[in-house]
Amino acid sequence: MLVGVTDNPFLEPSTLPAGLPPFTTIRPEHYEPAFTRGMADQLVAVARIVAVDEPASFANTLEPLETSGDVLRRVSAVFFTLASADATPFIRELEALIAPRLAAHADALRLNGRLYARIEAVWAGREALDPEQRYLAERIRTEFVLAGAGLEASAKDELRTLNERLSELTTRFDANLVADTNDLALHLTEEAELAGLGADLVSAAAAAARERGLDGWLLTLVLPTMQPALASLERADVRERLLAASLARGGRDGEHDNRPVLLEIVRLRARRARLLGFPDHAAVVTADETARTPAAVTAMLERLVPPAVRNARDEVGALQRRATDAGLPGDPTAADQAYLAERERRARFDVDTDALRPYLEAERVLRDGVFRAAHELYGLTLTERDDLAGYLPEVRVFEVRDEERVLGLYLLDLYTRPTKRGGAWMNSLVDRVGLLGQDQAVVINNLNVPKPPPGEPTLLTLDTTETLFHEFGHALHGLFATVTFPTLAGTNVPRDFVEFPSQVNEMWALWPEVLAGYARHIDTGEPMPAELADRIREARRFGEGAATTEYLAAAALDQAWHRLDVEAAEAVTDVAAFERDALAAAGLDLPEVPPRYSSTYFAHVFSGGYSAAYYAYIWSEVLDADTVRWFEEHGGLRRENGDRFRSVVLAAGGSRDPLEAFREFRGRDAAIEPLLERRGLA
Repeated sequence: MLVGVTDNPFLEPSTLPAGLPPFTTIRPEHYEPAFTRGMADQLVAVARIVAVDEPASFANTLEPLETSGDVLRRVSAVFFTLASADATPFIRELEALIAPRLAAHADALRLNGRLYARIEAVWAGREALDPEQRYLAERIRTEFVLAGAGLEASAKDELRTLNERLSELTTRFDANLVADTNDLALHLTEEAELAGLGADLVSAAAAAARERGLDGWLLTLVLPTMQPALASLERADVRERLLAASLARGGRDGEHDNRPVLLEIVRLRARRARLLGFPDHAAVVTADETARTPAAVTAMLERLVPPAVRNARDEVGALQRRATDAGLPGDPTAADQAYLAERERRARFDVDTDALRPYLEAERVLRDGVFRAAHELYGLTLTERDDLAGYLPEVRVFEVRDEERVLGLYLLDLYTRPTKRGGAWMNSLVDRVGLLGQDQAVVINNLNVPKPPPGEPTLLTLDTTETLFHEFGHALHGLFATVTFPTLAGTNVPRDFVEFPSQVNEMWALWPEVLAGYARHIDTGEPMPAELADRIREARRFGEGAATTEYLAAAALDQAWHRLDVEAAEAVTDVAAFERDALAAAGLDLPEVPPRYSSTYFAHVFSGGYSAAYYAYIWSEVLDADTVRWFEEHGGLRRENGDRFRSVVLAAGGSRDPLEAFREFRGRDAAIEPLLERRGLA
């Protein structure tokens, strides 16, 4: 008998509200047996499907396929939440062990010729299906085709080997990055080195150092290249050290070197694409996205690059003048750009972003900003449930309801920790799925905010405030999506559409009536002066050239790596040289504006789900900017506007063509002009 099976909480649905996993009873020894049992159960279910004598139908093929794997769904949701948010050594070791097994299991399903034949038969009779069934049949058929279901036996064997190895490598990339990010956190021992940092950030840095048993202060690293502290640190040498640490992640000789890992990933992805009949990995990925082809992605990026770079060069020139006026020696480097931009912003707009932090206390931002906007738009009320436990004590649980019913639970994991990967994200533990009898959802937002010492308030930056609104937009998508089938549940939409609802929700962070509700000084309680709020909105356009350029550089790198065919991928041996050449070819080689992510710490594409799809953020932003304009034209923060967006876009989840949903909402295809105007690229 498998250890941990008899009392394993993953074997049965949770009895807690909304199906919240019973974190207090889940033990480390439960995971591997649950994975083993879950995979075995699903294979048995598939064997039953293909053994049916009757002709394939939706009812005897796709429906039982959708209900298979309930144990595997439950354990995967919890385990991979922890693998991102609290990756202890045990979790890391088990992830390395289980990832190739899961890849092999996925292949056992998708490369099953008899199952694929039945799916094709259902697809052939799709005219008899209702719209959601028909869309599900299309999605599953596409998934199987792109997974290699139609290949010859020998090609399937090769594909299995590639997939198992890729799962090992992407897991290793992430583990290397987390470890190296921790190792490269900047340890400061002289108080003078902290000059310019706000008192709350200094306290957080001291707490981070104490947590690791160090004297002094520790500046932990966030995922993007440009670290937030670069805008405040007054000493140029400290800024240089901090940026150097950021850029070095995963790119140093030693046990955490991601260069050989990513090169092998790129080569294997190119080989897999050829097996599947595609010229490169990007062609495989975009075939299942709204973009459809890499050429469409390239066309959009090429339209945006020239004006973005032009604006970035103008901004760099302005900062050069600022450096000269400030008497700084020599030409400013990339490490100086954020610091000088902050001074330029103060001079032009009288806006000091550091001085905004006392107005952005996290609890007030959450309750009087994020939650209040959701209440005004959608009638939601969020109530903290102290009686329900997350996976760690600091994970908070909120019940979410509208005027009619409880929609589910929202979990918030705000703070950074050594076991958490960088960045911010949303994921689902439970989806609203009619076929499974799940009428409530459980969703999580993770951020990486430095944790202050006990008793001190958590003050956010403006960027982090917008990130919280952004991630809550994903959470709303997961909470509102109401579908029949698991494959179509929650945020299971194309990568180049999934960011659209979250980016729309960002608009409320600076919406006047929302900002006025949460932006109050931590000491005095006084609201942010209206004229300061106006200057903030005006100042947001400054620096968009650099911000757009650093994003486009990362997107171009992603495309460059994944547009390589087999021979070209094999020829690349120097990661840094490839990056330089790719950026130069794209017209994005600005030394003062490095890519948002360099290859060795580009987790989105080498360990996450955005390979060849990092373009998705700005692709989705076309829809987002046009939708923001719709809200502006229709009165903004109004309940009828929120109800329309909820019913047409969010509630649909992945149950219909996303661009059709957008057209129904907007009344036409998206226009790119609002995006160009927003980013100063018109």
